[in-house]
Amino acid sequence: MTSLTHAEARERARLLTVHSYAVDLDLSAADGPGATTFASVATIRFGCAEPGATTFAELTAELLSATLNGRDVTAGLSDGRLALPDLAADNELVVRAECRYSHTGEGLHRFVDPADGATYLYAMAFLDHAQRMFACFDQPDLKAPLTLSVTVPDRWTVISNERGEPVPDPAGRDLARWEFATTRPLAPYFMTLCAGPYHSVYRSHSQLRGPESVRGDVRYGLHCRRSLAEHLDADAEELFDTTASCLDAYHELFGVRYPFGDTYDQVFVPEFNMGAMENPGCVTFRDELVFRGAVTEAERENRAYIMAHEMAHMWFGDLVTMRWWDDLWLNESFATYLALRILPTATRYRAALATFAGGQKLAGYQADQSSWTHPVAPAEVADTAGALVNFDAISYPKGASVLRQLAAWLGDEAFVDGLRRHFERHAYGNADLADLVASLTESSGQDVATWADTWLRTAGVDRLVPEVEVADGRYASVHVRQSGVDGAPERPHRIAVGLYRNGSRYHRTELTIHGGRTPVPELAGLSAADLLLVNDGDLTFATVRLPDGAAGRLDTLLPEVTDPLTRALLWGIAWDSVRAGELSPTAFVRLVSTGIASEPQVPLLSSMLDRAQDHVADRYVPPADRPAALAALAAACDELLSSAPPGGGRRLAAYRALVSATVDTDRLAAALAGAGLPDGVRPDPELRWRILSRLVVLGAAGPAEIDAEAERDATAQGTVHAVRCRAALPDPDAKARAFTALLTDTDLPNRHTQALGRGFWHPEQTELTAGYVPRFFAEIVTAAAPRTTEMGWRLVADAFPRYAIGAETVAASEKLLAGDLPTGVRRGLMEHRDALVVAVRARAAAERP
Repeated sequence: MTSLTHAEARERARLLTVHSYAVDLDLSAADGPGATTFASVATIRFGCAEPGATTFAELTAELLSATLNGRDVTAGLSDGRLALPDLAADNELVVRAECRYSHTGEGLHRFVDPADGATYLYAMAFLDHAQRMFACFDQPDLKAPLTLSVTVPDRWTVISNERGEPVPDPAGRDLARWEFATTRPLAPYFMTLCAGPYHSVYRSHSQLRGPESVRGDVRYGLHCRRSLAEHLDADAEELFDTTASCLDAYHELFGVRYPFGDTYDQVFVPEFNMGAMENPGCVTFRDELVFRGAVTEAERENRAYIMAHEMAHMWFGDLVTMRWWDDLWLNESFATYLALRILPTATRYRAALATFAGGQKLAGYQADQSSWTHPVAPAEVADTAGALVNFDAISYPKGASVLRQLAAWLGDEAFVDGLRRHFERHAYGNADLADLVASLTESSGQDVATWADTWLRTAGVDRLVPEVEVADGRYASVHVRQSGVDGAPERPHRIAVGLYRNGSRYHRTELTIHGGRTPVPELAGLSAADLLLVNDGDLTFATVRLPDGAAGRLDTLLPEVTDPLTRALLWGIAWDSVRAGELSPTAFVRLVSTGIASEPQVPLLSSMLDRAQDHVADRYVPPADRPAALAALAAACDELLSSAPPGGGRRLAAYRALVSATVDTDRLAAALAGAGLPDGVRPDPELRWRILSRLVVLGAAGPAEIDAEAERDATAQGTVHAVRCRAALPDPDAKARAFTALLTDTDLPNRHTQALGRGFWHPEQTELTAGYVPRFFAEIVTAAAPRTTEMGWRLVADAFPRYAIGAETVAASEKLLAGDLPTGVRRGLMEHRDALVVAVRARAAAERP
């Protein structure tokens, strides 16, 4: 499958206007044993600006026949491209194909539920996988209405972008043909369908808020596998309420009605690669978001965020679609920003910005200090493979933070007015950065183009450091020094500086800074604070440091601060400092161990516990000091368990972290047997697998225990957990089987490949797996060769020897990166090489006196 270049897409968009797609899929045999293929017929009507020209359509399937204006062009298919010569002014292309079901979450994914043997399908056309299901012009700026027909077993449900109805088979077979209404103009990558014996719940919602133009009824649908039905039903009211509240909020914000009719379906599908996909009218989610066990408020908040993010795409991405993937930020940065904007007012998650600051945004800072960073809006993305690897922490959290800065600079009223102009001008069409800049410039009167060049076209993060002089208990002067980290450009920042005493803010001033050393004269003469915080309120995207000496008081400052966003910023300063080698890993572990007891926000508590263990204790702390670091974290979790109320998210988060940190196998074994669990913590399947996994890693449980648990939890999730546990066995034969399957078995479902990789490497087993480190570097390119760009990228992430911290592993990574690599493999290696460099630097900081 050849990657489409931007130059090719521009030329094809110049030539063609696509009028319509009609797609007919025969999935009637999908639930038969060993089903591997399905029949596809696509009819495309399109115009050509230059009759006589030649172009191509995409199809990654076995071509049965293709006719262009009645002429046979079947012989023109090569490497996923169907040549279309001698075009007329108006054209009809009819393509019949035999397409393959997927097990990688790309194209039409087929899944058989081990819980009951039922078969489920879902379509994932993103980024350029529509061509795996039907012939098309697979690029975002050739939008067209699509009419879908699907033949399936008559007991199945089919959900798609528009409403559909089943028609009984005229021949009396146990089949039904679902015919769907024609969609609004869509890019091919937005087409979806979900087919199978899905369990469905519906609710109608009347939109009553906002202008008259947005009011009306919308039917909401929730769908999942039958084996998850009881869990979906248990959360249905929460999910419906979140959906309705978010839709109301977007209607009020945009003044533009939900653009895709009167149906909004949300389908939870198995083995989904991402969090969700914003298909208009039919959003697909990974079905791990249907919780089958106890979860914390952090997980519920994350689910609500994903729902709000995908709903924002109905406007940014679906109603107005980018012309090419260089403007991916117009989709993802906006959806992230908008979800964070409405969650605190539309839902119960009032501290969503704090969750973001202490989680996703830290990943954005990390990405922007990496070797693979890129501008939020790159000047050029050469092809679709290059586009795929830009779905990262630059396009999501950094882009969202940059938009928050833009709103602060323009003023919120002008910012929102510009968005409304943008929708009005480009509805159901395409737009780019220049189009949005024009709308925002008109609404604000500001030079948004220069701002965009500075913030969106350049990469790298600034650092803001306060420089303070105090005399007689008052500020004699305060300056903010700005510098670009690793040579990053110095950008203008609209920021606030906050002064805190006894944990509460008593003064705040806003100013604009741009390079060098900027005075803050408003603070001169004020009494000195316990805490002076630059970027108070988190208005901009910049790493921050505290005044000299203040970082050493974080253990006393954090418990005092009452504002969750401020605490998140302080946690973030500590995290960035340890990654920069300025704060020792042991000091970070100590800070977390002493600070989590006073952290009331479960998302922040969970984020810092995860970072303290998975990154710092497992990678940054020298191996000799790791037992003490884990013991400190386990003791802190035990203390938190003793103070947290039973049944709450704090207690569950603390117990999960304790399971991951403890080496007390007797305690873990007792818990697995149902004894000694804290009050309010239930031994549901997810928690049982967590406990068993830790026992396996520590060598205190083996194949018999794994088999027994897999029999007890004979579900899709249980099967994946069992794969991970078997890969984690501290046994040479088990490791050999797992590594061979990981790198060579391309027929494994995507979840199983991921489970093998996550189970294989553990810091407790570095000696056992040492021989596989050079094997990874010798074999990974060959292993990735038959896989797509995304699957190659994911394979590197799963298989990389992430606990082999040392100069030798860095050197092996550098050597491989010096060669010619597939795009996905290169990006994955760069990410993990950078993580190794940070770990090596952190260990060096730990060893300094």
